[in-house]
Amino acid sequence: MIADLLLALGLVFVIEGLLYALVPGHLRVMALLLQNFSDEQLRLGGASAIALGVVIVWLVRVAVG
Repeated sequence: MIADLLLALGLVFVIEGLLYALVPGHLRVMALLLQNFSDEQLRLGGASAIALGVVIVWLVRVAVG
């Protein structure tokens, strides 16, 4: 279980790093655009991302066994 958590965390860093390395300009624009969203909209987006992530992990666990 802890190995899976560390693996997932490592993959998050890989994906984040790829974005910063490959498209830094787009990330700056996205950061500026985020200022236009309310706290409630950001919370809803974050909660939606959490829910989607949980569903994906659950589906993978069920499919793999």
